[in-house]
Amino acid sequence: MLHEHPFCKSDTALFLDTRHHLPGFEEHMSLSDFIEANREHLLTDWAEYASQICSNERALSVSELRNSGGELLNQIAADMRTAQSAAQQRAKSRGEEGHPESGFSQSAVKHADARLEQGFEINDVIAEFRALRASVLRRWENTSPDGQPAFQEMIRFNEAIDQALTESAEHYAQRRNRIQDLFAGVLAHDLRSPLNAIANSSELLLREENLSSPGIRATANIQRGTARMIRMIGDLMVFARARLHEELPVDLVHENIGRICSDAADEVRASYPHASIDVRLTGDLDGFWDGARMCQLVVNLLVNAVQHGSDQVTVEASGHGDTASISVSNTGNPIPSRAIPTLFDPLKRTRPSPGHCGTAAGMGLGLYICRSIARAHNGNIGVDSTEQRTTFKVQVPRYRNGK
Repeated sequence: MLHEHPFCKSDTALFLDTRHHLPGFEEHMSLSDFIEANREHLLTDWAEYASQICSNERALSVSELRNSGGELLNQIAADMRTAQSAAQQRAKSRGEEGHPESGFSQSAVKHADARLEQGFEINDVIAEFRALRASVLRRWENTSPDGQPAFQEMIRFNEAIDQALTESAEHYAQRRNRIQDLFAGVLAHDLRSPLNAIANSSELLLREENLSSPGIRATANIQRGTARMIRMIGDLMVFARARLHEELPVDLVHENIGRICSDAADEVRASYPHASIDVRLTGDLDGFWDGARMCQLVVNLLVNAVQHGSDQVTVEASGHGDTASISVSNTGNPIPSRAIPTLFDPLKRTRPSPGHCGTAAGMGLGLYICRSIARAHNGNIGVDSTEQRTTFKVQVPRYRNGK
């Protein structure tokens, strides 16, 4: 059975039998002094509670759970003794006061790292701070002759706890997200080899002279499915790289943006045989771009248009002056206005009304990849969606001589 910890209860009488044994009972002391004088008692309380909420798969000792809390308690007491102006107090209330290099912030970060490695969930970390707050204030209240702690000291203590919680939880979330992004990147990288093997095998099968008609159709389906999966893996790798704040590499060589759009249209037609894609080319379409990346951008936009639009899909490329433009448009339900601000954010999807389909049916990772590629070329991407037509437009510099 789990130990029932006292600060999980609301009855302060649980502490009355210990009040005469706590430093500060005979003569009321400041809360910061009380924390330092009762540091060992408070750390034991904290560790006992933490042992109840941590992962059952990891049996952590009290000393392991105490280690990250001791320095944090010291920093909280020190913060409470530091003079604070009204402006600094307002900044704290808005979460603006933290300094990443300060001892206080470093203690909160160390605590987050320790709890992440010890198998805590973010809700456990928050509950742990909440329990520490309750334990300190209740123990301190019982040392006060009149039972009423100084109001301003309580404010300073709560500010310190809230600041430590904010910084610890924020760092915890950042670390956890990075771990997930690394996993996504490794997964995408490792999936490429088996998918390439499937693609090569299906290509060999289609060259077999004695392959039956059903076999040809099945192999063609395998090819199309594999091509789509390879594109998805490519998108996932770009996504992971961007999330890890790595610059998307581009290799600028002489290309023709018209040929890139035509090749992209052929690739999408191979995966969607019934798609009707019209390619329109005007102006000077030569320049310096990363052809593979730009083709990936156009493919993503075309797949999005085919999946969520209706009837004819049109891709237009034009070049004028130092800029080249690519537009992909389709008919269908318009994108809801509420979805436009986050349309290019990763993993955002809109939810249409029941019975609706078309463009409003939702967007996925592809548009985020398109924006990443456009930005890597120092370009931009936008969307215009009306009842008649939805159009995504990309503009990129032409880059003469690769500069």
